[in-house]
Amino acid sequence: MTAIPVSGGDFRPYQVDVDTGLTTDIVSRISPFLKSGRTLIVTDTTIAPLHGERLAAAFEQAGISAPLLRVPAGEASKSWEGLELVTDAFVDAGLDRKDVIIALGGGVIGDLTGFAAAIYMRGIDFIQIPTTLLAQVDSSVGGKTAIDHPKGKNLIGAFHQPRLVLCDLDLLKTLPAREIRCGYAEVIKYGLLGDKTFFDWLEANDQAVLALEPEAIRHAVARSVEMKAEIVAADEREGGQRALLNLGHTFGHALEAELGFGDALLHGEAVAIGMAMAFRYSAREGLCPQADADRAIAAIAHSGLPTHMNQIRNAAFGADVLVKHMGHDKKAEGGKLVFVLVRSIGDAFVAKDVSPASIRDFLISEGAH
Repeated sequence: MTAIPVSGGDFRPYQVDVDTGLTTDIVSRISPFLKSGRTLIVTDTTIAPLHGERLAAAFEQAGISAPLLRVPAGEASKSWEGLELVTDAFVDAGLDRKDVIIALGGGVIGDLTGFAAAIYMRGIDFIQIPTTLLAQVDSSVGGKTAIDHPKGKNLIGAFHQPRLVLCDLDLLKTLPAREIRCGYAEVIKYGLLGDKTFFDWLEANDQAVLALEPEAIRHAVARSVEMKAEIVAADEREGGQRALLNLGHTFGHALEAELGFGDALLHGEAVAIGMAMAFRYSAREGLCPQADADRAIAAIAHSGLPTHMNQIRNAAFGADVLVKHMGHDKKAEGGKLVFVLVRSIGDAFVAKDVSPASIRDFLISEGAH
C-alpha cells in the first residue's frame, strides 16, 4: 500500500491510502475513527448497488450502525436541495460531533457530503472513499467542499479536510470508459502544471493507465495524490500555489455553467478542453512555445479527451456569455479574470490581470460567436 501523508497549515494531518482491496476490510480501517457505534454512508443511486450495500452490510455485521443514504446520481445533486437532503439525514440519524460520516462516491458525493459535514453542528468529521479516478486524484484530497450555484460551479462551500482518504483502485473497475478518461484529465493536469517528468511518463503510458493496468494506475494515482498533497500542505486556502491546480478550470467551468452542469459535458471533459485552451491562449500571447502547446494538446487528445469546444455535440457558445461566466468564477478578483497559464509543459503560473477583451477575442478565434 502507498500511504501519502497530507499535513500543513492549520489543519489536522491525515493520510491517503492508495492500493487495491482497501474496502474489503473496511470495518478495521474505519473503526479507529468511530467514537460511537455508528456512522452514515452517503452515496448515490449508481454507486449504492455497486459498492454501498456491501460496505453497509459489513458494518452492520460488525455491530456498527451504518445506514445508507442514496442521493440522486449526477451534478444536479450539488445543490441546495441536495444539501438539504444530506443534512436532514444527519439530523434524522441523530448524529453529533463525535460521529464520522463516510462519503462513498465520485466528486459530487465528496463535495456535497464534505460541505454538509463542514456546516452540520459547525463541523463534524468525514472520511472519503472516492469511487472515480477523478475523485481519487483530485477532489477527495485537500478539503475543498462545495455545492454549485446557477451562476457558477462550487460557489457555495467551505474548506473542510477529511480524516482519511481510501483510494481503492479496485473500485475503478466498475467505471465506464468515459469516466476513466475524465479522471485522466486531472492526472495529466499534474504533469502539465508542474512535473514534466510525470508528463513524459504519461505520454508513453496513457493507454496503460486508461486500461487500469495495475502498476500503471497505481503510479498515476499515487503521483497525482503526492503532488496534490504537496500543494495543499503549502497553500490550503488557495492564496497562492494551490491556484495552479485550476489549470484549465476557468475556461472549463464557463463551458459547464453555460451547459447547465449536465451530461453533455462532464467535468473532466471540460477541464481537458480548458487545458487545451489555456495552452493555445498562452501560445497566442507569446507566453509559451507553440511546440509545447501542440505537444500538450496532442497528449490530451491521444487519451480520447476533447480539446476544443466545437467537439461538444449540439452546443454553440457566445463569447460574451462565456466571459460573463468567468467573471462569476470564484477565482475572479476585483472584477478581473484570473487564469492559470503556462510558460511550458510543467511550468504553469497564475495570471491575475487577464484582459476580458483579450479572452473574448480568443474565444471568437476558437469558434464562439
